[in-house]
Amino acid sequence: MCGIVGLLAKSEKLRNSLGRLATPMIDCMGTRGSDSAGLAVFHEPLDAAHRRFSLYVSDRHYDWQTFRDDFVLAADNDSEFHTVHNHATVICDLDVASFKSWLSGSRPEVRLLSVGRSIGVYKDEGHPRDIAQRFGFADLKGTHAVGHTRMATESAVSPAHAHPFTAGEDFCLVHNGSLSNPHSVRRKLEKKGITFETDNDAEAGCRFLEWRLSEGDSLDSALEMAFRELDGFYTFLMATADTLVLVRDGFACKPAVVAETDAYVAVGSEFRSLAHLPAIEDANVFEPAPEQIYSWTV
Repeated sequence: MCGIVGLLAKSEKLRNSLGRLATPMIDCMGTRGSDSAGLAVFHEPLDAAHRRFSLYVSDRHYDWQTFRDDFVLAADNDSEFHTVHNHATVICDLDVASFKSWLSGSRPEVRLLSVGRSIGVYKDEGHPRDIAQRFGFADLKGTHAVGHTRMATESAVSPAHAHPFTAGEDFCLVHNGSLSNPHSVRRKLEKKGITFETDNDAEAGCRFLEWRLSEGDSLDSALEMAFRELDGFYTFLMATADTLVLVRDGFACKPAVVAETDAYVAVGSEFRSLAHLPAIEDANVFEPAPEQIYSWTV
């Protein structure tokens, strides 16, 4: 059992309050999963030359200042750094391949959580309430956010196994459910040169969809193929730089509820995660149908 939440601010007025509104959602879902949690926040996009790199390291006392000094010296460019506990964000104009190469060669202890012009990711072990406080979720601003609370059933409890999972640029996925064929999906993708970082079934779903996107499919087309290729019970909530997308498997046994107003779209595993939202009493609240793609754009 896990909890998923998502919030897309249609109204620009709500974007400065995105984190404040999303934090109670993820806190509430701590009863559905208290071993780890994470949040992906999508900001206004950087210019085409720059990327936002989200980083994580297990050492809570990691020397980020030395990391920054070494990176600036090696990259020979201006970079913007933000650090909080064992996470850091680097904004720079270094291309993604060069950044990954420097990171693996010079700082293999540091893990890349996400990359893109918009996305930033925070995830860690512990109760969602503690993680939200640790990383200041309530102060985050952006256009939309996707969160997850995990109760591990099929793989280890670790920050790497926590959701959201990312692949490519500006794409993430959170998952409530259990895929029955993640290993066959993984073997298929590994033959195509796609690498995995965990044995989590949600990562198989994430990388399957990103593979189809990299092959030129739209996200809707990729999901239509996923309905045929991915077995098991699942509710997937995904986000790109400008879109929030929700799907459920053909049996729709994993719960989900949507609330939509003129100002926002909110998704949760249970309605109580949405009850605090403004004007919720006037929202269009519904249960999403099985194997139907729901998509909302910023």
